[in-house]
Amino acid sequence: MAKPKDNPNYKVVAENRRARYDYAIEDDLECGIILEGSEVKSLRQNTSNIAESYAAVEDGELWLVNSYIAPYEQAKTFGHEERRRRKLLVSRKELSRLWNETQRKGMTLVPLVLYFNDRGIAKMKIGIAKGKKNYDKRATDAKRDWGRQKQRLLRHGE
Repeated sequence: MAKPKDNPNYKVVAENRRARYDYAIEDDLECGIILEGSEVKSLRQNTSNIAESYAAVEDGELWLVNSYIAPYEQAKTFGHEERRRRKLLVSRKELSRLWNETQRKGMTLVPLVLYFNDRGIAKMKIGIAKGKKNYDKRATDAKRDWGRQKQRLLRHGE
């Protein structure tokens, strides 16, 4: 995947920063997303939220549930529903793997990033994740804080 400074078309639209705190991400996967025209225009204006959304395999298809894309003001008659279910595009092999992973106890599919790739096509990165307990979150916080403290000590030479 191209970095933002490498390609002007690459643009992050929405990021679920809370997902890495609440879940232990085991694997991630890039997938396409089926959008309507007014949704694409709205995404180009950075008016979306994937924080409360999740992905689910239902009837042999992968769906993004409860994601928010704001209505596009100029699309009066051909607008879209803000919180509709959107189909995600993956290969059959990947879909089978995702379904098998989510059947395990505690595993879920969490959207991580919604972005336009280097060709200007809307993509979503979803993660196969397991929910963290409170003590796991505290351990992650302690590890992050120690890393910051260590960097400060190295920088100031104390």
